[in-house]
Amino acid sequence: MNLKELEARLQSLIEVELLNILPGKKVEDVIIQKLAAAIQMNTQTRQDGSVLAPNVYTLILHPQTSLKWQNPQLLAILLHSISAAAQEAGLRFTISPTVTISTDEKISLDDAEIVTSHRIETMADTNATTIESDTSEDNGKFPANAFLIVEGVKVFPLNMPVVNIGRRLDNQLVIDDPRVSRNHSQLRAIKGRFVIFDLNSTGGTFVNGQRTNQSVLYPGDVISLAGVALIFGQDNPPPRLDLKETAPLQSAAANRSTALFKNKDHPNQDNPTANLKKP
Repeated sequence: MNLKELEARLQSLIEVELLNILPGKKVEDVIIQKLAAAIQMNTQTRQDGSVLAPNVYTLILHPQTSLKWQNPQLLAILLHSISAAAQEAGLRFTISPTVTISTDEKISLDDAEIVTSHRIETMADTNATTIESDTSEDNGKFPANAFLIVEGVKVFPLNMPVVNIGRRLDNQLVIDDPRVSRNHSQLRAIKGRFVIFDLNSTGGTFVNGQRTNQSVLYPGDVISLAGVALIFGQDNPPPRLDLKETAPLQSAAANRSTALFKNKDHPNQDNPTANLKKP
């Protein structure tokens, strides 16, 4: 099944179910198109020849657009359609797929971004996993190809065993937002996984809507630092690798500072936005 066939099948499945269960509802064509592309572009082929579809889907929408997705029936229809279309295309899932909604006000009302990942663990593996706070070499089990998507527009590669996040310029990931504490949270590579720790922040650290002091991260997890959204991904970073730069996308407002990455050559304590590159 090629991309156009996959897209057509997705649209057919979604429209039929919406008509039967939620008459009057509509899923925008752009979401269907990007879902089909995300499924096809992020498949994995096993040694036995089977092809796996991604099983973690994160839809990033404008806050106003996301309001229509608060109906659990709509999400269930989307999830069922993804599963059916992928399986009809000969794709397999290692576990049941999941869909998460995240928001970003810089995305236009009629647009969407979709991030997909492969979660290999069974659903029994949860954030309740016992964590040992040993950040040594960890027998070489460093999480490979991990990254954060910062507010939907920037990719920050996680290639260090410890990543501090906050407003202060001495953090590895500096987020210029008044809601974020100066030293807000920390990511540590522990036993082959990244674990997020809250550093007694004022606004709190949340993973998938639940406040946490420490949580093991899995691909597709949505992290909120007092309302600033980060998405944890692994194995399949978005194709826009240029997003690792600090410049916002062309569609983003040029005067909106969202994230600053540490620049040792030009520290400017008086002007925290001095290191932000302009488009």
